[in-house]
Amino acid sequence: MTTGTAEPIQPAEPFVHPALFYGDTREYLAGTVPFVRAALAADEPVAVAVPGENLRLVQEELGADGAGVRWLDMREAGRNPGRIIPGVLRAFADAQPPGRRVRIIGEPVWAGRSPAEYPACAQHEALINAAFRGREVTILCPYDTARLDERALADAYATHPVVIPAGSGAEQPSAAYDPDGVVARYNEPLPPAPGTGPDVLGTAFDEDSLSAVRHLATDHGARLGLAGLALENLALITAELTTNSVVHGGGTGVLTVWPQDGYVLCEVRDKGRLTDPLAGRRPASRDQRGGRGLLMVNLLADLVRTHTGPEGTTIRCHLRR
Repeated sequence: MTTGTAEPIQPAEPFVHPALFYGDTREYLAGTVPFVRAALAADEPVAVAVPGENLRLVQEELGADGAGVRWLDMREAGRNPGRIIPGVLRAFADAQPPGRRVRIIGEPVWAGRSPAEYPACAQHEALINAAFRGREVTILCPYDTARLDERALADAYATHPVVIPAGSGAEQPSAAYDPDGVVARYNEPLPPAPGTGPDVLGTAFDEDSLSAVRHLATDHGARLGLAGLALENLALITAELTTNSVVHGGGTGVLTVWPQDGYVLCEVRDKGRLTDPLAGRRPASRDQRGGRGLLMVNLLADLVRTHTGPEGTTIRCHLRR
């Protein structure tokens, strides 16, 4: 049985985004279960999107009371951090009737996230604040103080305006809150793609070669072990990224496809500058024309990493083999 709730800080605006630090199962349940129960008691829509092992803990604690909760395993739904805002958080919040606060527990950072995934996680947590500004939404983000490294814990203070220290149960303002700084800091150059080799496809493209380069990418992906839906996703991702380069990135670009650590990586570089940090993270409205390319890429890939600067933009997608 868990008891106790945090004393909430009165927010300056409707959106509330606290980080919950926990050191063990007891602290995890003490911080999450009352949050869910409060939502259910207030007849507020509530979702829990956390790694599967933690999902089961909360489900077992709530028992039959959890029937009205939307449950999502973040290891699957959020394996690409760029997918979480449009495909998990906004997908749930936007589907609710107006007039009621929406509550979500979202745990996108866990021990075992790869070095390639973590920068995208930190940027995601920072961008939540802009994506939900002005919305009647509370997103509680748990952080495991026993298993996460110091960088991840420090970044949580920078990406959340409110924090709940482990074992305290009380919210307090974060003195280190700096989401824009986190987005900029992790806009870091990506490790160079391999230049040559039998498993590496590298080719320049322009408007006249879009169809040909898509076929080159899918043929190469098939040779590297992609099949079925993953191969179809590679074709769509290649088409969207190369078309974006032609339309928005100076008319030309360079595509590279290669295998790495059980994934096929697809990278497109061009001379464009990506100025909107939320590009590809906003759900498309029904009447929207265009602007879906990067959103589709985030929804299809297992990981998307981006670096943009004065010299151009690189978008690198990982597809599990």
